[in-house]
Amino acid sequence: MRLGEMKTMNKAEQFIEKILRKEALVGIIGMGYVGLPLVLRFCEEDFGVLGFDVDSKKVATLKRGKSYLKSISSSRISQFIRSGRFDATDDFSRLGEPDCILICVPTPLTEKMEPDLQYIEKTIEAVRGRLRKGQLIVLESTTYPGTTEELILPRLESRGLKVGQDFFLAFSPEREDPGNKRFTTHQIPKVVAGVTPSCQKVVTALYGQIIQKVVPVSSPRVAELTKLLENIYRSVNIALVNELKMLTDRMGIDIWEVIEAASTKPFGFSPFYPGPGMGGHCIPIDPYYLSWKAREYDFTTRFIFLAGEINVHVPYYVVAKIQDAVNGRGKSIKGARVLILGVAYKKDVDDARESPALAIMDLLQKKGATILYHDPYIPALPHFRKYYFKLKSSPLTKQLLQRIDAAVVVTDHSCIDYSWVVKHAPLVIDTRNVTRDLKQWKKKIVKA
Repeated sequence: MRLGEMKTMNKAEQFIEKILRKEALVGIIGMGYVGLPLVLRFCEEDFGVLGFDVDSKKVATLKRGKSYLKSISSSRISQFIRSGRFDATDDFSRLGEPDCILICVPTPLTEKMEPDLQYIEKTIEAVRGRLRKGQLIVLESTTYPGTTEELILPRLESRGLKVGQDFFLAFSPEREDPGNKRFTTHQIPKVVAGVTPSCQKVVTALYGQIIQKVVPVSSPRVAELTKLLENIYRSVNIALVNELKMLTDRMGIDIWEVIEAASTKPFGFSPFYPGPGMGGHCIPIDPYYLSWKAREYDFTTRFIFLAGEINVHVPYYVVAKIQDAVNGRGKSIKGARVLILGVAYKKDVDDARESPALAIMDLLQKKGATILYHDPYIPALPHFRKYYFKLKSSPLTKQLLQRIDAAVVVTDHSCIDYSWVVKHAPLVIDTRNVTRDLKQWKKKIVKA
């Protein structure tokens, strides 16, 4: 081994020793569904953590020891705030303080369905301005293969510091699943990839302190594509069952019964279930990141695009089913009062980003329907990337159900009594199969 390589490895080994002694200060940028669980895991393992967010209201809430996420209790936050192990700030001039900086910022799409990396770019500029020797920078945000090495690395090295020697750079895709009580942050294996061998050693050591199993891969590009593959796999299979749902509707076959029967096969089949469309901050977005990058290689991801087209079409199918069902009761969709049950992107979470409910509500409003919604986890609809409804959740009462023309089950929250809803509503359009056992009310139930 050459002298320069020995010095580099010595720096890495010294950094790793600092991590193992729990003396490394961890900075996490983005106090959302990805960043906040990481904060708690590091605190639970006796690390000091400094959380960064541009939202001063979030920062103030955290400093009071309060949570704004349903999946995280205030008591978990307050114990670490009181102990001094966790602090939050909106002052990005403090980015020079942490030894390890984990970036957990959104990566949405533009209106043209292309990667919108403005949050990563702004964050990297803030990090670059305070970058010092002996820091580890890790990107966790989902993105296209090449982002870490092509976009982030040149900007950080422009300070005159050398990656793998003066600072360390890595990518480790987030794998959070809000609302999933079976798998916690600690239990979900963590894929990691450093830009250099010394970067790989440092990032592996860091996550090894808080995650049961760390999975090193050969390059950041492999790690970046790993995350995209995970979500494209789901996108394609969801598109398959959604297309079959539309076909079986015409054929007079219950797709849910078909899936249940197919699931009895002990090998070669994994069940996916249809719904009103795709939602959340990953599955509807991630395939387009890869499709965009593929064009750089003169390659068209036709299969992935087709799946995306099918999933985008599903809300239109649902609205057509609602319109037909309302018309079948002698009522025009124009002027009809439609209650949307659940606007979160999946059951039992308080996140409505990219929810199919938003597209369905927008389409119904354009047809002249009056929209109401009930969601116990989302008391008011914020301003979304594409939609702004200025609506608050209506209390789910017998009186409300009796004065609407149709109730549409979009998100199947566990806390809603659907048999009670069907009993009192004049018409129920079910996109989640929650009414499967309510045979006595089948004349007022429409599957969509």
